[in-house]
Amino acid sequence: MSDMETKMKRAMALVWILISGAAQAGPAAIDRQALVARHNPQLKAVDPWAPLSVGNGQFCFTADVTGLQTFPEHYGGKGIALETQARWSWHEDPNPNGYQLADTNRDYTAHGQTVGYPTIMDGPAATWLRTNPHVWPLGQLSLRRGDGSALALEDIRNIDQKLDMWKGVLTSRYTIDGQPVSVITAVSPQQDTLAVRIQSPLLASGRLKVQLALPRGYDMSVKYNPPLDWSQPASHSTRITARNEHLLALEHQRDAARYAAAVHSAQAISVSRPGPHTFQLAPKRGEALDFTVSYAAAKVDAVPDAGKIIAQSAAHWQAFWNSGAAIDFTGSTDPRAAELERRVVLSQYLTAIQFGGDFPPQESGLTTTTWYGKNHTEMIWWHTAHFALWGRPQYLENALRWYQKTLPVARRIAAERGLKGARWPKMTSPQGRESPGGNPLIVWNQPHVIHLAELLYRGAPNRQTLERYRELVFATADAMASMLHWDGQRYVLGPPLWIAQEIYDQSTSMNPGYELSYWATGLALAQQWRARLGLPPDADWDRKRQQLSALPQKDGKYVALESTPDTWDNPASRHDHPSFLMSLGQLPGAGVDRAVMRRTLDAVLADWDFKTKIWGWDYPMIAMTAARLDAPQQAVDVLLKTDGPNNGYTAAGHNPNTDLPVYLPGNTALLAAVAMMAGGWDGAPQRATPGFPQDGRWVVRAEGFQPLP
Repeated sequence: MSDMETKMKRAMALVWILISGAAQAGPAAIDRQALVARHNPQLKAVDPWAPLSVGNGQFCFTADVTGLQTFPEHYGGKGIALETQARWSWHEDPNPNGYQLADTNRDYTAHGQTVGYPTIMDGPAATWLRTNPHVWPLGQLSLRRGDGSALALEDIRNIDQKLDMWKGVLTSRYTIDGQPVSVITAVSPQQDTLAVRIQSPLLASGRLKVQLALPRGYDMSVKYNPPLDWSQPASHSTRITARNEHLLALEHQRDAARYAAAVHSAQAISVSRPGPHTFQLAPKRGEALDFTVSYAAAKVDAVPDAGKIIAQSAAHWQAFWNSGAAIDFTGSTDPRAAELERRVVLSQYLTAIQFGGDFPPQESGLTTTTWYGKNHTEMIWWHTAHFALWGRPQYLENALRWYQKTLPVARRIAAERGLKGARWPKMTSPQGRESPGGNPLIVWNQPHVIHLAELLYRGAPNRQTLERYRELVFATADAMASMLHWDGQRYVLGPPLWIAQEIYDQSTSMNPGYELSYWATGLALAQQWRARLGLPPDADWDRKRQQLSALPQKDGKYVALESTPDTWDNPASRHDHPSFLMSLGQLPGAGVDRAVMRRTLDAVLADWDFKTKIWGWDYPMIAMTAARLDAPQQAVDVLLKTDGPNNGYTAAGHNPNTDLPVYLPGNTALLAAVAMMAGGWDGAPQRATPGFPQDGRWVVRAEGFQPLP
C-alpha cells in the first residue's frame, strides 16, 4: 500500500469517527470527558513500568518522564522499553542459502494420510525463517546536555507528567539544574509524525539540546523485549537527503530495508552529527523549540507544524471518545469499581494507539517487541473483537483487510496440506509467511475470521457487509470442514494439532473441547451467511457439523482433550489456559451442557493452578463464562482477581505478564469481557448490564454496546 493510500485510509477512518461522534452529540447519560479525565495518568516520579505513549494506531512513540526517550537503559532494564515503532517498518536478513518453509517440514501420519508441517525448530533454516522478517525500530529521541553528554536520572527533579487522553497530548514538566523544562508531545492522526514542543531557559543558554539516533535494529538473539542494537555502525547507513536551517531529511538503510525520516522546524535550528547515525538539534535562538519528526516507508510528505498537529490530535481524540460505547461506575460502593473503570479507560486508549495498522499487531503492540514483531493469528479475536462490541468497527475492519490480502497465501497452505479453502497461518510475517515450530499445528485461529465477520455484520446487517466478507467466511469454512475426519462413527478433529491449552502432545491430540465447539459455531455461522445471501446450505458443512464429536468430559466436568482426559486427575494439566471454558463464554455454547459447564467453572476457580502460569487474557475469558452462567459476582471477582500472577495493570494501563512487560491481550480481553457484561449476549437475562451484580454495590451506566452472539 502506498503512503498516499495509507493517508487516505486514515483520513476516512477519522471521518468515520467524527460522524459517529456527531451521531451521539445529543445529551448523554455519561459525561465522557469527565470519565476519561479522571483516569489520565499523572506521574510525580520516575516509574520505569509506566512510560507513556502517543500514537495513531500505525505509529507509536513511547516516552519517559522527560517526554522523550532520555533514559532508555533504565526503563528497558527495569520495566518497559522506550521505543518508536511503525507497523510498516520491517527488516529481513540476507538469505544466501535460500531457506524455504518446506526446509523445516516434519511428516505427521494420521487418518491414513501423511502431511508435512514446518515444525522443526532447530538448525539454521528454522532460525532464519523464525526470526525473519522482523520489526525494525525507528529513531530514538532524547534530551542531552549542551555539550552532547547524557543526562542522569538525578538531574530530573520536580517531575509532573500528565497524559491527557481526551486530547492525545503528553505534557511533561520538571527541572534540570534548577531551571524549568516543559515538553509537549503528540502524534498526527493522519501521518506518522511526532510533534514536539520544548520550552526552557536551558535552550536559550545552549545547555540543552535534542538528540535523534537511528538504531541498527534489535538484538534478534533475544526473543522477548530485545534491546535496541547500536552495534556495527558500518552495517547500516544514514544519508542526509536534504538540509537547511528548518529541515533535516534522512534516509536510513540496512540491507534491502529502508525508511525516510525528516525533522521539520518552523524556527531556525542548528544540527550537528556526532556519529554516523546520530544527530543533535538546538534552536539558533530563543528558549523554545517546536519541531516534528516524521517517518515513512518511502518519502516524507510535507507536514503541518507542531502546533497544528497538537490541535489535530485533540480533535481526533475528542471524536474518538465521543464515538462508540462508554461505561461509568460512578456511585458503586464495591471498592474495586474505580480500578476496573481505570483499566477500561486506559485499555481503550492503549488499543486505539496500537491497533490501527495495516498488519494486525504483535502481542506487545507498538510499545515493545515480542516474537520478532510477528502477528499471532490465534489472538486476533481477542485483539479486535472488542472494537465491534464497543461500536468502533473500523479497527477490526483494518485487520480483516489483511486477511483479505493474505487469502491467496492461506489457499496455498490449504492445498499443500490436502485441504479445501483457506488454512490460515499462525505466527506470520506481513506477507503471511508462517514461522516454523509448533505454530502450524494450532487450529483455534481458523474460525476467528468467521466469528469476527459476524460481529461486523451484526453492526452493519446489510448486503454490502455480506459481499465484502463472503469469500473469507466460505473459504475458511471449507478448510475447517476438510480438517475433520470420519472415524467410522463421528467426525473428529486432529491429530496432529496443538490445542489452545499448549501443554499436550501435538502428534496425538484429538478432539479438544473448545476447538470442537468453535468448529460447530463457525460452520453454523457460515451456513447463516449462505442463507442471508440466498444460497442453499452447504451439504458437507452440515453433515460434518451434525455428526461432530461431543465435547469431552469426565466425571461430570469438561476436560481439555478427549485423547488425554486428565484435566482433573493430573495437577500438571491445570495450568496455562483453561480453554474449554471458552465454549460458553467467548462462544455461545455449541454442544455445551450448562450444568456440566457450571461444575467445570467451579472446579477451575477452586483447583486451577493460577500461580504457576496463567495469562492476562485468561481472567476476562473466565469472567465471560461466569457471566453466561448467570454468575455475575463470580464474573467480577475473577475479572479483578489478585491472588495470582499476570492480572495487574500499571499506572499507564499496561498488563505485564511473566517475561512480557507489555501484553496487550490482557487489555483487549478485558474490553471484550466488560462489553459483554455491560451489553449482554444473545439469550442474556432481560436486565440492564446483565453480567454485573445486581446487589446494589455496582452502579453501572452503559451506552452504545453491541451484544455478543
